[in-house]
Amino acid sequence: MKLTREIKTAILVIASILLFIWGYSFLKGKDIFTNYKTFYVEYDNVEGLATSAPVTLNGLVIGKINGIKINEATGKLLVELQLKTDFPISKSSVASIYEPGLIGGKQIAIYPNFNDKEPAEDGQILKGNIRLGLTASLGDKLAPVQDKIEKMLVNVDKLVTGLNNILDQKGQADLKKSLAELSQTMEQFHKASTSVNSILDNNKTQLHSIVTDFNKVSGNFSKISDSLNKADLGKTVRNLNQTLAKVDGIMSGLSSGKGTMGKLLKDEALYSNLQATSKELELLLQDVRLSPTRYVNVSLFGKKNKPYVAPVNDSVSKK
Repeated sequence: MKLTREIKTAILVIASILLFIWGYSFLKGKDIFTNYKTFYVEYDNVEGLATSAPVTLNGLVIGKINGIKINEATGKLLVELQLKTDFPISKSSVASIYEPGLIGGKQIAIYPNFNDKEPAEDGQILKGNIRLGLTASLGDKLAPVQDKIEKMLVNVDKLVTGLNNILDQKGQADLKKSLAELSQTMEQFHKASTSVNSILDNNKTQLHSIVTDFNKVSGNFSKISDSLNKADLGKTVRNLNQTLAKVDGIMSGLSSGKGTMGKLLKDEALYSNLQATSKELELLLQDVRLSPTRYVNVSLFGKKNKPYVAPVNDSVSKK
């Protein structure tokens, strides 16, 4: 069969149209030989998301953003996602806007729910949220720091103002004077330390002798302490305490009138009897002195005894 010129022209036109359609789709990022599914996500704010931005799943690009338009019914932004059909997307999957870096623009990441086995249908609206990027997260973290820095700057400004009010000309002069006096004091202290060092150098031998004597004294004191430890002072103190306790018991008995000595100290009748006996003994001795012949009578011729005459001061007979 011989192809005519008209058939060849028709085939060329049809091929050109198909090539144009394929090139146009390729430039728009859509491969006409690959099956895609379209999903939609609603956001209150797309955070600078642009058309043709990639859609990723665990960091792998599985599609792109095909368009963004306003939903006039709700006032939200409706984002159209074009995803390849060989990736399972469940109905409960979440499409999150995120920022992959400081330089790149916004992208959408799909977080599938693998526990949900029901796949999303073409044209279904997925859940969406916005994840803070590095810049926004850094800004949120720096906001409290900025507030603290501003408060600190206010306090520093107040401090500087107070210092300026205090350090007037008179205050500056007083501060300079104080610094000068402090310098003089440090210089005098340096001189004093130099003098002390020279004194120590000159008396190094005497100091060494003093330290040696102190070591000997400490050694002797250590020997004395060892001797006292060996002497068992604790036992001696215990015996002394026992002896003092016994003496205290004896004194308590005497004070209460127990025993012979206690009765001698406390019995008034015994005291009276002893006093009377002493008086009678005194009178007896007086009578013996005045009339010795009455008690010692040596008579060779049978001389009669003289009658008894009571002493003049006979207190007993008077009683």
